[in-house]
Amino acid sequence: MPKKLVPIRYTNRDFSSIRESLTEHARRYYPNTFKDFNEASFGALMIDTVSYIGDVLSFYLDYQANESFLQTAAEYQNVLKLSRTLGFKFNKSPSSYGICQFFALVPVVTSTGAPDMRYAPLLKAGSRVATTSDISFTLIEDVSFENTENEIVVAKVDEQTGAPLYYAIKSEGQVVSGELLEHTAPVGDFKRFLSVSVPGTNVSDIISVTDAEGHEYFEVEHLSQDTVFKPVANGNAANDSVANLLKAVSVPRRYTVEHLDDRTDLQFGFGSETEMVSGSIADPSNVVLKRHAKEFISDTSFDPSKLTSTDKFGIAPANTTLSIVYRSNTSDNVNAGANQVIRVLDADVEFNNVTTLDDSIREYVIRSIEVSNDEPILGDVSLPSVDELKTRAMGNFATQNRAVTKQDYISATYAMPGKFGAIKRCTIFKDEDSFKRNLNLYILSENSDGELVLASKTLKLNLKSWLNNVRMMNDTIDILDAHIVNIGIDFSIVVDDNANKFDTLRKASKVIEDTFLIHKDIGEPLVISDYFKALKDIEEIVDVVDVEIVNKVGAPYSDVDFVVSRHTSADGRVVTPEKTQVFELKYPDVDIRGTVV
Repeated sequence: MPKKLVPIRYTNRDFSSIRESLTEHARRYYPNTFKDFNEASFGALMIDTVSYIGDVLSFYLDYQANESFLQTAAEYQNVLKLSRTLGFKFNKSPSSYGICQFFALVPVVTSTGAPDMRYAPLLKAGSRVATTSDISFTLIEDVSFENTENEIVVAKVDEQTGAPLYYAIKSEGQVVSGELLEHTAPVGDFKRFLSVSVPGTNVSDIISVTDAEGHEYFEVEHLSQDTVFKPVANGNAANDSVANLLKAVSVPRRYTVEHLDDRTDLQFGFGSETEMVSGSIADPSNVVLKRHAKEFISDTSFDPSKLTSTDKFGIAPANTTLSIVYRSNTSDNVNAGANQVIRVLDADVEFNNVTTLDDSIREYVIRSIEVSNDEPILGDVSLPSVDELKTRAMGNFATQNRAVTKQDYISATYAMPGKFGAIKRCTIFKDEDSFKRNLNLYILSENSDGELVLASKTLKLNLKSWLNNVRMMNDTIDILDAHIVNIGIDFSIVVDDNANKFDTLRKASKVIEDTFLIHKDIGEPLVISDYFKALKDIEEIVDVVDVEIVNKVGAPYSDVDFVVSRHTSADGRVVTPEKTQVFELKYPDVDIRGTVV
């Protein structure tokens, strides 16, 4: 007798449908052996157990399928991994850059009363300073107190004669958050695509990688990129005002950097010393004019970042020891407010003709060095949400390392490497007053308290240099400050008689505050009807009488005077800012006020 074909409904995926299908299956095909369909029977228990297992397996199958695509993924780490497949690299620990003012005392020349510039020190790059909360910053350029443009004032005078004894010299230098650390990683036998981990969760930048033989490895965007541009001192700098020349250098030893959740990995290629021979200087003409013995020349594309013909993706180190110098932040948030950097941790100082100086006076000058910052040091921002990451990753993929559309410029701005700082919010518009292709890019940064603030001058200069690499040749960009509109929200509600009014007010305020956990985009409107709906969803609230948006202006708020009534729609449901403005609820504890009527 041929075997009966049992139809299976593959569309049944939840508990109820699977249970119903199993029960129907048992009734039809096992009528003589399975007769007890009572919910308390052992047979019903087995059917429920199988249905439960099927329901759970269906849930995890759907979950895994959703987590495999960027559009439907929900877990933060999965979104980061999928974003990397689109070429979007996200550093969870970006650096902040800023300008610090340095002060040093120098003695007076007794015969002339002028400052003795022999004691003017040179504060070298690598010196460390810190805030009162122990956020460390590193000086990235030499600060010369001999510079004739420095400010010099009398600091100490003789109490009897009033003659100056010491002058104070003020100079400036750029600092970056974090401190330099070194990690030594032993490497064994040759391994293709070697991966080396750098310890620490706050690694912001890899400074250098060298092996025991003195070979230097260079960081590239992708392993197929075998060329970097190095600065070479310009001998004609005095005439053309250009300090350095860019020179293309072939780098067979290279690596990429991946910032993961709890570590930073360096990924090397799969070539070995015996498989690869490459010159140190790239010659683009050898690539462009290569004809492969043909009598004609085809139209080939030219990639200036790939100038060698090897397919080994670089040399991987083997049987050596890697010395990795990297910068690591000392805090999860490395922004500093104005006048917060006031401690000198480690001053690397040099003097000209040390042998001619008095040691005691020289030591006094070193001890007198102080630091301060007139402007905030910004660059670090809070982590973007899952939806923000998806938008940035897809936008970055569409730009393809060039900026043509509005979204391209926004994606390129957010994609700026963390070592140059980070932008929290940005938007761009065509300058209507310009006859050329001038664009206005409006940006905002974030301070250590998570509040929106204006971007520092250094951050803007870094962003300008970054965008110059991707912008269209005939585009000009002005980087401007967006306008912060601080608001408050007043609401009136009717509470159930059996509910605690104070607890209900706190719950209602928390619901409104949660809508501002993620900063609004520049130009994003406030939909008042959403607040009505959110408040009505609270069980203890019987009715929502009114929700009103009010402008907060003057210290400690921004100075933007925003007339809410002029920007509210006719039906009173939407408050729309100007295209260069962004709404911020700065102090939720006092800016959200509720009353029970």
